[in-house]
Amino acid sequence: MAGIAVIGAGMGALTAAARLAVAGHRVTVYERTRTYGGAVRRFERDGFVFDTGPTLLPLPAVYRDLFVKTGKEPLESCVELVQVDPSARHVFADGAEVSLPNASRAGVVSALDEALGARAGQRWGDFLVRAREAWDRTRRPLLEEPLWPNWSVLADREPYPAVPHRRLLRTRQAATLAEVGAWELRDPRLAALLEGHALAYGLDPRVTPASAAVLPYMEHAFGTWYVRGGMRELARAVYERCTARRVEFVFGAEVARIRDEDGRAAGVELADGTVAEADFVLAPGGFPGLPARGDGEVAPQRALPSRLTVLLALRGPRPQGVAHRTVVHAPDREAELESLFGPTPSVPAGPTVTVLRPDDARLAPDGDHEPVTLSAVVPAGAQVSDASVDALLAVAERAVPGLRERVLWREVRTPADIARETGAADGSVPAPALAAAGGRLLHPANSTGLPGLFTVGGWSHPGGGLPHAGMSGTLVSGLIVEGPEFRGSR
Repeated sequence: MAGIAVIGAGMGALTAAARLAVAGHRVTVYERTRTYGGAVRRFERDGFVFDTGPTLLPLPAVYRDLFVKTGKEPLESCVELVQVDPSARHVFADGAEVSLPNASRAGVVSALDEALGARAGQRWGDFLVRAREAWDRTRRPLLEEPLWPNWSVLADREPYPAVPHRRLLRTRQAATLAEVGAWELRDPRLAALLEGHALAYGLDPRVTPASAAVLPYMEHAFGTWYVRGGMRELARAVYERCTARRVEFVFGAEVARIRDEDGRAAGVELADGTVAEADFVLAPGGFPGLPARGDGEVAPQRALPSRLTVLLALRGPRPQGVAHRTVVHAPDREAELESLFGPTPSVPAGPTVTVLRPDDARLAPDGDHEPVTLSAVVPAGAQVSDASVDALLAVAERAVPGLRERVLWREVRTPADIARETGAADGSVPAPALAAAGGRLLHPANSTGLPGLFTVGGWSHPGGGLPHAGMSGTLVSGLIVEGPEFRGSR
């Protein structure tokens, strides 16, 4: 039985802690804030309740497996999972709208044909077939196994199948997501639908590899899920599973450094000088003082964009039949991308806005009020003005007519809030690992150059997002329990 010190109580860390405790280890989690969950937080005021981090759950199987492997009670006995249907409503720049059924290829094809014209659905359906091929080629090495020492196999090979295109008398193949949209989907609205999946993770579709096709495929194949009461309920359930397995939590405990004795991690030293010895240490991927990566190792990702979130308390009930999630696409795609990813990043004047209107009575004080959440991608560290917030509301009003007249109050969450709660520099939000692009969108391996020290969470393999955090915790626990020969569960 080993003593294990875990720095931070994010979802990846909690997943690892629960699995390691079940394996018989003594696990202590040191969290600098006063609560658990990392970015999975909640804001409450006047009877309104809002998630302030992730709001929907793709790939719930990751957490189902966690609960099966760590106790008798399955996930569904600890939280209420609801499949969101439609998966999303999309409002395009030309005013066209489409609601996409959840996890139904035939339904999606039919909806796109009806909304965008004949053959739009077929082109999207054909794209999903190719996206599935990319998924099948990368799923295990990219998500379910520790990062290979010869990770360049993932970096140099584009898993998205080659589809030749004639351009200027030459045959070319799409290398980026934007090229897939322009050459294969051939409709700016379908392209916006595709690129929106990358943009939601702060990725520029103009340079993001075609392998990012796995992002819409995951949502299509495995569905989109909501946790009744808000995503914070999932964090609560995982935390309670940890405490039931006797994981110890020390809140308000900031770790100043990782102790190194004789070339091996030996515990942690807290900011108040307290020393806690341990046989293994788990740290967030962006923790200061991690050993430098050696030649041939994946370098930490560069800073990625952040998020601007506006929480709205509305007078008036939630209308029957409205979509849980509506994506209002930017009127000027190029201007938005240039604002976010150009040489001088700034908050877009007309951003793509996601509008969340969950059908959940637990989130409102009564049936005569409605909580609505707006979010958009903004540069990391961006200073958000009232004008930027007003612009967000103006865009959202395309999806919620009369929105601004219904507002009782609003709460604005900026990159600075994300930085304060998660410790990420400038409030950057990590993206999932993706193949190709020379490894630019891979994340460093969970093992480090210091024996006994592992990294876990969104800034290490396999990257950001709720399911990826859970996978990260699973991989780290496997590496500790089974050793460096661990190659993932089968």
